[in-house]
Amino acid sequence: MGNGLFVIYAAVGLTAIMIAEAVYLLVSSSADRREAINRRMKLQEKSLTQEQVLIQLRKERGLDGSRSIFSPAGFRALRTQSGLTTPLPQFLLKTSGVALAVVVLATWKGLSTAYAAAAFPVLCFVFPLMAMKYLLKRRHKMFGMQLPEAIELITRGLKAGHPVPVAIAMVAREMPDPIGTEFGVIADEVTYGSDLVSALQNLFERVGHEDLPLFVTAVSIQSTTGGNLREILDGLATVIRERGKLRRKVRAISTEGRMSAYILTAVPALLFAAITVLMPNYYADIWDEPLTWYLLISSIAWLMLGNAMMFKMANFRF
Repeated sequence: MGNGLFVIYAAVGLTAIMIAEAVYLLVSSSADRREAINRRMKLQEKSLTQEQVLIQLRKERGLDGSRSIFSPAGFRALRTQSGLTTPLPQFLLKTSGVALAVVVLATWKGLSTAYAAAAFPVLCFVFPLMAMKYLLKRRHKMFGMQLPEAIELITRGLKAGHPVPVAIAMVAREMPDPIGTEFGVIADEVTYGSDLVSALQNLFERVGHEDLPLFVTAVSIQSTTGGNLREILDGLATVIRERGKLRRKVRAISTEGRMSAYILTAVPALLFAAITVLMPNYYADIWDEPLTWYLLISSIAWLMLGNAMMFKMANFRF
């Protein structure tokens, strides 16, 4: 009886596995097209022409040539290189909403209305910069990891006999964002009449990564003076990969300094939160004192200054 029951359970389990596999194969076989792996290819799936895709990508990145009161030169360059695709007024509206929430919370905790009114415009200016700085740092990190692979893919295309624009278009088809879309914009600009050197210079303006001038200069020199671009790019990919390894090694060595800054920043905040939770009335008598806010703001400023100095000492640029 026990063996028969075991056989039934095994048969039921096997049947469930086969049904699940059948459903998976049915669903996967119905997806007869390749999944878009970057932003440019997703736009191409919307029945847009190649020119419309290029216009849309440039418009999303703030490169459509429009003059907006929301886009001064430096702010606009930061927005472009951060990869932000959200319309700038909508992005500023979101960050302003966050700033308003912070000010309302501080007012509820006892901050005077005058100080809150003075802090709101400052936060409306600081929060967008902080958000785009974060996006820029994350995008540069991803782009730096993808760049050697993209150069090697171009090298393989050149070995197969393809011209440089076609090899660059291969990167746009085969690699995800951010590098897939950026190289796709190069291919589209060349298709619509721009020369390769100008398209590569536009790439550096859009991305701003510190390793890109090596690639742009190598291709520009080869296009004007000639030479074996395949061998140049082979060596360049090795150099960029080794630079990345050295950068990560330096970052690992400087971890102690950065962790010290994180801990010194976290300890006062965690201590304040613990006291507030365990003894809610501990700070009740001092929130209405103006001196409390002067001391609190001064303490935060000194803490941020100390963190900036520690990060400066632990940051190596090369």
